[in-house]
Amino acid sequence: MQGYFNEVAELLGPLLRGSEVFTCSFQGEESDFVRFNKSEVRQAGTVTQRTVSIDLIEGRRHATGTATLSGDLETDRPRLAGLVRDLRAQREHLPEDPHLLYATDAPSGERIMENRLPDGAAAVEDVRRAGRGRDLVGIYAAGGIHAGFASSLGQRNWYTNYSYNLDWSFYHDRDKAVKTGYAGFAWDEAAFRRKVEGAAEELAVLAHPPKTVAPGRYRVYLSPRALYDIVGMLSSGGFGLKAHRTKQTPFLRMIEGDERLHPRLTVTENTAEGVAPGFQEAGFLRPDRVTLIEGGAIRDCLVSPRSSREYGVATNGATAEEMPLSIDVAAGDVPSADVLRRLDTGILINNVWYLNWSDRPACRTTGLTRFATFWVEGGRIRAPLNVMRFDETAYRMLGERLAGLTAEREMILDPSSYFARSTASGRIPGALVDEFTLTL
Repeated sequence: MQGYFNEVAELLGPLLRGSEVFTCSFQGEESDFVRFNKSEVRQAGTVTQRTVSIDLIEGRRHATGTATLSGDLETDRPRLAGLVRDLRAQREHLPEDPHLLYATDAPSGERIMENRLPDGAAAVEDVRRAGRGRDLVGIYAAGGIHAGFASSLGQRNWYTNYSYNLDWSFYHDRDKAVKTGYAGFAWDEAAFRRKVEGAAEELAVLAHPPKTVAPGRYRVYLSPRALYDIVGMLSSGGFGLKAHRTKQTPFLRMIEGDERLHPRLTVTENTAEGVAPGFQEAGFLRPDRVTLIEGGAIRDCLVSPRSSREYGVATNGATAEEMPLSIDVAAGDVPSADVLRRLDTGILINNVWYLNWSDRPACRTTGLTRFATFWVEGGRIRAPLNVMRFDETAYRMLGERLAGLTAEREMILDPSSYFARSTASGRIPGALVDEFTLTL
């Protein structure tokens, strides 16, 4: 795809008039998808797609549009010419943009990860084997994900990664299932087998009569996947410069008051070890790391080009949404094998869903436990727990009531594929939390 992207970029140059400038971002993928139900393949297919977004700029006026490409230059040539023509016509009716900023001197470069993906048939057979005698439900997605940037100023950037993502559950009955995932770059049969064995042990417990607990505060263990979703919620406005300057960040009390998270908590945008490209749609490069929280306190913000122009702060290559794409929560010192003993009596929360703000300025979130949530006594899983709602502030669960983070972390790749396979990821530990509030 890289060669075709370069051809498209060269094609756009002659379409410009006068002092026009273009920036062009490219997204593509070549992905295999396999859907499982009752441990058998129910649907399989391959998706190859390419899209290009062009920003046609003249002075401080610009217009942006997107086109889907076929991969055949003769077919795509009139499509691209038509898009440029339409953008030029739209731009005539648009006012000057005071916050327009695009890269003019960023270096070109490429990062192409080694393709270590497993043979598709072998991976599918491993999944079918894992589900024998059980109802395995899930989707396996694997293949190359590509991104590119080009401008009429000569900049060219390219990124390719090859990853797989198995998002799956062992289904028991009604709302009872063990949901987990296995994602990465090179398939490890032994690691996958350990995932399966752990899920099978929890599946056996789901056959026990479920337990209901009264609303109150409990000692809990948030699995890495549960914590990933919670941190993802906090990332919505939590780390962006614009949200901070307009006082819409959920961390407002930490910025303007004396609220703090736990001193052992450090959170970074770790582009170097994530699966997102190291550049963004306006051509600015991302540093390998941006420290967002250090020692429990806010440190740096993610700054998009528009916020850079508006507030006079240098951009660090953030997207327009100013949300981290490669979230990294530093490990703690609790061995994962020791989690249940450390939990002693309390609740193991594997998954959460329906997350929302219950009090955004107070950094308070609410949501439901989901799938395999268990009651633990004496360091042993005793019974599945019926669904409960929680309502808790980050200042408690990741601050004063955080009892420990696991020494081992899980690499989680976002399984979303609504328009294309996601390049968001997280490297996340599990968390022991005291007095976690369950409301009903």
